[in-house]
Amino acid sequence: MGRKWNNIKEKKASKDANTSRVFAKFGIEIYVAAKKGEPDPESNQALKFLLERAKTYNVPKAIIDRAIEKARGNSEESYSELRYEGFGPSGSMIIVDTLTNNVNRTVADVRSAFNKNGGSVGVNGSVSYMFSPTAVIGVEEKTSDEILELLMEADVYVRDVTEEDDSIIIYAEPDQFHAVQTVLKQAGITEFTVAELTMLAQNYVTLSPEELTKFEKLIDTLEDLEDVQRVYHNVDFLE
Repeated sequence: MGRKWNNIKEKKASKDANTSRVFAKFGIEIYVAAKKGEPDPESNQALKFLLERAKTYNVPKAIIDRAIEKARGNSEESYSELRYEGFGPSGSMIIVDTLTNNVNRTVADVRSAFNKNGGSVGVNGSVSYMFSPTAVIGVEEKTSDEILELLMEADVYVRDVTEEDDSIIIYAEPDQFHAVQTVLKQAGITEFTVAELTMLAQNYVTLSPEELTKFEKLIDTLEDLEDVQRVYHNVDFLE
């Protein structure tokens, strides 16, 4: 599968732990999903997925409830989904997904983050072709063989099931996300260490210590922008 998912999340967790920044971004994303469809997760699959993901980041219930109630109300606040693709040191590749209520601000902020940290913004498609949309689900119960058997018996096919540290990580096509979770829940598994729809690089690169320092500063700057929801890249932080 290439790079271990737990290594990716460990890097993010060290930055996101005990901060309100990640919670605020979840609030916006949940509001947008609830506003687009029904504010009921049972009839809105996008919202249902987000709530599952929010649990793995320990997003407070009050933030979730407030975002859904805002969508139920008469709020006219609207957000645009924009994706940027660019390059960091030594041709490293970066994808930036944003939700914004001010497109001009977001464009300027993202370009500034790249330009001031040794990177450059590319055109649409210049980077994304090297990434694969992937559903990633992690559990701490059962073994990889047991999980694989459960999925096969239910005719749910996945890319890979691996043991990573203390978790079993399942990699699947994005459209199999809910099918995988349904099988696991029917088997009595209700807690997930990971529940993500992400972009995984097909190949990862290793940077020199000096380049890695520059790259980390670029990623941190992007992730700190209020309109940026997620940042994907192809650099190994941990070997």
